[in-house]
Amino acid sequence: MSLRLSPALRHLRASKFTCNNCLRKKHTKISDEVHGMLRVDHAGEFGANRIYAGQMAVLGRSKSAALIQHMWDQEKEHKKIFDDLMVKHRVRPTALMPFWHIAGFLLGAGSAVLGEKSAMACTVAVEASIVEHYNDQLRKLANENPEKHAEIMAAIKKCRDEEQEHHDTGMDKGAEQAPLYKAMTAAIKVGCKAAIALSTKV
Repeated sequence: MSLRLSPALRHLRASKFTCNNCLRKKHTKISDEVHGMLRVDHAGEFGANRIYAGQMAVLGRSKSAALIQHMWDQEKEHKKIFDDLMVKHRVRPTALMPFWHIAGFLLGAGSAVLGEKSAMACTVAVEASIVEHYNDQLRKLANENPEKHAEIMAAIKKCRDEEQEHHDTGMDKGAEQAPLYKAMTAAIKVGCKAAIALSTKV
């Protein structure tokens, strides 16, 4: 005995099938390398938020407070962008998040304790590393498949441009006048490169 479906049920089943197909099309499978890119970018934006949190904890009542808060607000938006991409592409966050939570805050607060120019020097060093990192990613994605990765590339470009703005702002606000500017920025850049390498895999 065959079960005959009413026209309404047949339409519902057809609609469900169509929606399932749409969902499958909407979720684009990405390579392990791109998974790593999203993981490290998410970690980086998380770390940047913690750096600005540390700076605001020290300089929250200084003349630089409004500027630092503005940059922090942009970093919050960047993190939200990568939060959403991580969920969409089913990427696990780095296992080092608890470490970056503490290390980022300490870096921000430590640089701010040395003064507003040192805080700006920290921003310059971090953002220079991030801009270079994002540019490397954009080149790789463009060479692999720019159409497939259009959404991810657009997100990286937006963040990259605003990170460059933060870098330039730090320079304009006297970062190079910070005590031991060259040694400080060199050390921070080395730390950033190590963080990028670790968060991509771990």
